[in-house]
Amino acid sequence: MIIRRAFADLAHGQMHYRHAGEGAFAGGVDALLVLHPSPVSSRQMVRMVEGLAPLGRVIAPDTAGCGDSDPLPQDAPAITDYAAALRDLMDALGLGRVLVYGMHTGAAIAAELAILAPDRVAGVVIDGLSDFHGEGLEEVLTHYAPPFPADLDGAGLARLFQFCRDQFLFFPWYARSGAARRDTGLPPPDDLYGWVGEVLKARGSYARAYHAAFRWRGRERLPLVACPMAITCGANDPLYAATDSVARDAEMGLRPLPRFDAPDYAAARRDLILSLVPPDSGA
Repeated sequence: MIIRRAFADLAHGQMHYRHAGEGAFAGGVDALLVLHPSPVSSRQMVRMVEGLAPLGRVIAPDTAGCGDSDPLPQDAPAITDYAAALRDLMDALGLGRVLVYGMHTGAAIAAELAILAPDRVAGVVIDGLSDFHGEGLEEVLTHYAPPFPADLDGAGLARLFQFCRDQFLFFPWYARSGAARRDTGLPPPDDLYGWVGEVLKARGSYARAYHAAFRWRGRERLPLVACPMAITCGANDPLYAATDSVARDAEMGLRPLPRFDAPDYAAARRDLILSLVPPDSGA
């Protein structure tokens, strides 16, 4: 499966995206949009794109200010601003109706895109949500997405590497304690270095998407989604408890996925996404 890369010229600048597959899905769905979590880019979603592209056109953009996409002009953009940029991407690519999958930061953006353009989103999969308030919110806004200023001794590169590595080992990554330890282990070195490279490219703007997601109020916003929606989370995702709580308060059931490292995880996620593809008219 060949995954191609391209840029779209939007009002705020260029948005980079990966795409693969041809043709529409059922029910008049022109494409599946796959929205990545912070802090990386659509590079993190390549295997997912490969798995779904045989079924139709799949488009995975880099969130504005992440990867190779230009940042939004606001100093502190909201999730609604990121959703508006995605609607602009849909316009630029001539997409009518889409199915949307988003993970973590991408999940919040996916929900807001569905609210912003209800006639153009046929269904949305929300995978993992944060739910920070009060002192907890102030803590993550202060510590979770640090700046990595340039220096002449490479110390910033070491800190950036540790930031990427420790996200696999702890939650929050900066806690570095037994209580915060995750059980997933480290990814293959090539994947970890891929994370480092993508964050390095966007080190001056990647934190804005994180902060927008931390501030986003899913309990209030999810009930405004009018299209079919599935809220899900991997069994060992550090956001599982928060996602389950938000789903319950929004009076929507959680549709859990297996652990990330389970052999059936990718297939279960694919089947959940495809369950929201509308049937062909007259079927």
